[in-house]
Amino acid sequence: MRKRRQDYFKREEGAPVPLRCTVEHRVLFGEVDAMAILWHGHYTRLFELAATELRRKIGLSYEDFFLAKLRAPIVQLHVDYKKPLVLDELARIQAEIIWSDAARINIEYTVFKEDGSVSATGTTVQLFTDPEGVPCWIMPELLARTQQRWKEGLLIKELAVS
Repeated sequence: MRKRRQDYFKREEGAPVPLRCTVEHRVLFGEVDAMAILWHGHYTRLFELAATELRRKIGLSYEDFFLAKLRAPIVQLHVDYKKPLVLDELARIQAEIIWSDAARINIEYTVFKEDGSVSATGTTVQLFTDPEGVPCWIMPELLARTQQRWKEGLLIKELAVS
């Protein structure tokens, strides 16, 4: 079994610590293949469950994007499979937003099996665009406000309370 790289995204010197959120999901019958293991394509859905909750908690939900007249499509996705999840297994999915000075959201994921071992790891990159899909070359106000709260340590405190 290949060993996971330490980090997928480069950590910038002096950048705030990653923002982290963990959710749980029980593997459903409709998510498994004939071998009763989670179909490989559903790992991206697990990533989305954790990322959505993390972004919601810090003020970067899809509703926030729409209100700010922004979109944030995924432009990169990567998955490393380690050990399969099986039918009825309770998985924990951890998402970590990694600091970036660009108009994008870099998220690293770890999916844990019920016994605590790692099932999969991966990443997504979301690029901010306007509603027509034109990339934002300058930092959108919504992201700038969130990053300011992150730099001030407020988001870490909010995540610890929730």
